[in-house]
Amino acid sequence: MSDIAQFVAAAQKADPALAGDQALVQKAEKETEPLVSDLKALNSKLLPLTYLVGNAPSTADVSLYARLNPVMASAPATQHPELPAVLRYFLHIQEQTGVKAAQKELPNAFPPVDIDVNSLPPAVRVAPPPKVKKEKKDKDGVAAEGKKDKKADKAEKKAKGEKKDAPAAAAAAAEGAPKEGKKKEKKEKAPKTPTAPATPAIPMPSMIDLRVGKVLDVKRHPDADSLYVETIDVGEAEPRTVCSGLVKFMSEEEIQGASVIVVCNLKPVTMRGVKSFAMLLCASEKGADGEKGGVEFVLPPAGSVPGERVYFEGEQYENQKAEGQLNPKKKVFETIQPNFSTLDNLEAVWTDPETKSVHRIRTKDGVCKAKSFKGASLS
Repeated sequence: MSDIAQFVAAAQKADPALAGDQALVQKAEKETEPLVSDLKALNSKLLPLTYLVGNAPSTADVSLYARLNPVMASAPATQHPELPAVLRYFLHIQEQTGVKAAQKELPNAFPPVDIDVNSLPPAVRVAPPPKVKKEKKDKDGVAAEGKKDKKADKAEKKAKGEKKDAPAAAAAAAEGAPKEGKKKEKKEKAPKTPTAPATPAIPMPSMIDLRVGKVLDVKRHPDADSLYVETIDVGEAEPRTVCSGLVKFMSEEEIQGASVIVVCNLKPVTMRGVKSFAMLLCASEKGADGEKGGVEFVLPPAGSVPGERVYFEGEQYENQKAEGQLNPKKKVFETIQPNFSTLDNLEAVWTDPETKSVHRIRTKDGVCKAKSFKGASLS
């Protein structure tokens, strides 16, 4: 067994949820393996992604991490700003529980790579050259300027003809004779029906449908030791079934009856035979050894009711309507999620990666918060 295969097996042993859909995992591994030798191409592929398969880490991510490990360890610091998506992805996968466990079990295989992102030089951005418009020609190769001259000649001749006919037209009008060539009556145009706003080209946090939910029931997944199956009221006619990997972090008693934040417009996925129709928004904290130290719910304000809207502060987000279902190909949630976190006052926020502006996650009654984790990531 190769070093990479051993490393992947050790990671999966520590975190069985990494198994994922094997057909999709194998496809992702086949697509990304050759890109390790072409990091610019890999950077383009990873730009909209958090994980290679779906909304959770899989063995495909562990395998790619292992292949990238020696490359990132030996790469000069000046290269990292040129590959922001690769750097972000590599450091994120390095923090996964399974990867940490595999590094402990196989310390000499793919050890952690320490990269201080705060000390990296800024990326150099070069504006694209301006486009030069080509002169259009007709079928006979005549330039547009020639066409313009011909049109001007026709207009001039038409104007002269109208001047010649002017006296006759005036005489006819004086005698009450009808004018030749009556103009057609203009029909009133029907008012245009307003069209729905186009979907933004860049994923926006307001596209995510977040709602308050209440856990009505929770039980262990029949075929996955690391998963719970929850029944959650999100204000709809029927409650939703949700699979979550919280077995290692919370007891059934802690989850039962909890008020939670639910991501409601992800595409449903089948997890070990059980179809999951949403995702719970949780805060994750690092432990002293760098592994995931714990997971806790992001909590809505006291008194919140199931189905209540959760939104992002900011004029451009507060009044926007979430999409019915996010298109998995556009990777909306995967693009937005890495910038979710909690502040020192426990408030849950999204930070705009471009402007660095902070937008709190809230309901009409107040801001959503973690119970105790500061500076935690949300997923």
